[in-house]
Amino acid sequence: MKVGVFDSGIGGLTVVKSLLEHQLFEEIIYFGDTARVPYGIKDKNTIIRYAIEAVEFFKNFKLDLIIVACNTVSAYALDEMRETSSCPVIGVVEAGILATKNSISDKDSNILILGTKATVKSKAYELGLSKLGFKNLQAKATGLLVPIVEEEIYSGEIINSTFEHYFKELTIPHAVILGCTHFPLLSDALQTYFGKETLLIHSGDAIVEQLEKEFVFKTKYKNPQLQFFASENPEALRNIAKKWLSL
Repeated sequence: MKVGVFDSGIGGLTVVKSLLEHQLFEEIIYFGDTARVPYGIKDKNTIIRYAIEAVEFFKNFKLDLIIVACNTVSAYALDEMRETSSCPVIGVVEAGILATKNSISDKDSNILILGTKATVKSKAYELGLSKLGFKNLQAKATGLLVPIVEEEIYSGEIINSTFEHYFKELTIPHAVILGCTHFPLLSDALQTYFGKETLLIHSGDAIVEQLEKEFVFKTKYKNPQLQFFASENPEALRNIAKKWLSL
């Protein structure tokens, strides 16, 4: 199978890492809209327009599947992408909700959802989880973490100060949904901050869980072909991919 992975920037590489670890695809085409990142501060119509443009880009590759690694796009533009695309399109919000359902049996658990301003405003996670019976949901827009990760800062004083800014008044949650694909790169720091008892739900792992539920994978691909594209400075994206994915 040939899959396209779309993100507003570099964060979707965390999803690619999970795909590589599970050896699901023969070829992976990554497109990061680095010229217009972040999407989380943009209005709905702009997000939809950018998402449709991404579908048009992927039509050059005859894909079997498109994975939307951007939570903001998954929250606002998935239906429009599906209408435009000739192949199936799945998003990380749906996958994250499924992973939460499968990981947490107690519907009274205190669940914290982290995301961009646009993702949180959409209430996509709350609506999906509420339908499944989860009651204690809190969403926090943590947009400052996106540019910090883009600067490849994953721990230390800046991260700790930002966590304090956002989380100092919160009750320690039972689970944290990492509702932005940048945030798995902060997993170690978040686990240290909230404690080892707090479950972190990771977009990449959630996508793999959804894929293995919906599709039959008969072959493992140990050395898939990888291509990385960006709307601005693609060489920088490729360099980060080499570092994050250990290529």
